[in-house]
Amino acid sequence: MARSRKKLGEILVKMGVASTDDVEKAATMAKGAGKRIGEAIVEAGFAKEEHVSMALAAQFGLDFIDLNDNSVVDQIDMKLIPDDLMRKHIILPMGKANGRLQLIVHDPMDLELLDMLRFRLNTEVDPKIAPKSRIKYVMDQKTSGGGAPRMVEADESLISESIDRSLDKSVDASIDRKADDAPIVKLCNRILIEAVRMRASDVHIEPMGNRVRLRYRIDGVCIERDNLPKRMQNAVLARFKLMAGINISEKRIPQDGRIKLPVDESTIDFRVSSCPAYHGESIVLRILRPESVRIGLENIGFEPDNLEIFNRIIRRPNGIFLVTGPTGSGKTTTLYSALDILNRPDKKIITAEDPIEYAFAGINQCQVRESIGLDFSSILRSMLRQAPNIILVGEIRDKEVAEVAIQAALTGHLVFSTLHTNDAPSAITRLVDMGVKPFLVASSIQAVLAQRLIRVLCPKCKEPDPNPDPKFLALTGITKEEQESGTIMKACGCEACGGSGYKGRRAIFELMVMTSQVRELAFQQAPVLDIRRAAVAGGMRTMIEDGKIKILRGDTTPDEIARIVQAEGMEAPA
Repeated sequence: MARSRKKLGEILVKMGVASTDDVEKAATMAKGAGKRIGEAIVEAGFAKEEHVSMALAAQFGLDFIDLNDNSVVDQIDMKLIPDDLMRKHIILPMGKANGRLQLIVHDPMDLELLDMLRFRLNTEVDPKIAPKSRIKYVMDQKTSGGGAPRMVEADESLISESIDRSLDKSVDASIDRKADDAPIVKLCNRILIEAVRMRASDVHIEPMGNRVRLRYRIDGVCIERDNLPKRMQNAVLARFKLMAGINISEKRIPQDGRIKLPVDESTIDFRVSSCPAYHGESIVLRILRPESVRIGLENIGFEPDNLEIFNRIIRRPNGIFLVTGPTGSGKTTTLYSALDILNRPDKKIITAEDPIEYAFAGINQCQVRESIGLDFSSILRSMLRQAPNIILVGEIRDKEVAEVAIQAALTGHLVFSTLHTNDAPSAITRLVDMGVKPFLVASSIQAVLAQRLIRVLCPKCKEPDPNPDPKFLALTGITKEEQESGTIMKACGCEACGGSGYKGRRAIFELMVMTSQVRELAFQQAPVLDIRRAAVAGGMRTMIEDGKIKILRGDTTPDEIARIVQAEGMEAPA
């Protein structure tokens, strides 16, 4: 039987998804790397993982399961197989038929796995084929209540192995600075290294009632990575606090620290925050990548027209330029990208930050220390005596800081700062609400930039979406004519993106320039809606409209823009 079976490459050629030359090249690559030809074909980009799975199903006479079909996913019964087996072997149970377990696998040639399952589950098994990345995706959807996939890379047992080895060791040794070989030390280092390699922006260590949850934030979405045993909680938390230079005996108040760790020939900074919680201290480690603020304004997400306006504004000799948005929306990246352009020997730049996230050569950076009275306002006043050309204030939090910043702008300085508002027009009313006089707001502000970060589609697996959801099209204001003239893509999922269909993030912007009409409305303390209408009439493109451009270009999806719109409560187009 095996001799009469067609070769995988022949089936793919017959399917029309790969050429004979592609198959021959992949065969050579597979032989040299010790891989199967299907893996080599996918890695080389000659065919998609889904096509290889279809070909395997045809080769072995098995059913191919489309895990993109929700009706199929609904048939999966996670209770039929222990969770450890599913995660270890990446398999899914699809119910029983005639007393036989219908099992979704990605490798029909793993006969040892099928034999082991027959023995352990005491039942006959009928294998079916689906792509490995889609199996992972559905598994994570099912186990996390419909949340985002975990996107775990190849070494799935990385943390589990460290946990197993640590159970028989002394907890005390794990928090010794010199105990580099202690299991807890290795575990904590592995967590940080893995998070960096998986492109995470944050690591969350969260004590629960009976476990310690470990999550990574990847492309703005929290993904559960593992659950650590509760008995390891004190040792893990103490280790991270020790690495960050935080007092390990103090557990009643929030503390902050920093970690420097070499990862893949570069030194990565981690900003550490510990906060007392009900079941123990919650620790968040923000991963700081200096290269992220030097990627260039073009790569942040600016459209050409907004980029031209932005470049013109940041080169003005005085005034205030505000960037607004919630925590994690990329405000720091945008401002530092601007400073990177302006950082020249003939310009003196001073910053007041809390905390200083990135160290820049040629820029005078001041760390806010409110415990000794060194707050934003006192640093700002001191700055003005240093005769700077450009000032960066990390955040305008109150009336005092706002007034000093405005006075600096009115006396010939260019001031950059951030503000927490939902959109650009709201920054005007927010400053007035703080107690700043309307005429000062109207005369000092040059422009306000609001932004959010959106996930962009994985370039390796994105596909045209022939039937996009009308609900999301309406929410993002895409007309039928725009849909026909543009290219709307959908997220598919592959090995490169961990099955999510997205890889990386860019920003959507709302750049409001202070025209004479907007200044007049600010002076009159007009409602936000009136200021917004005047700004749009003056040429401002809203964040939703900016997102629509990226949808029609195929950079992201309507549901991703809709997710940001709904999450932030912004007004959808009529």
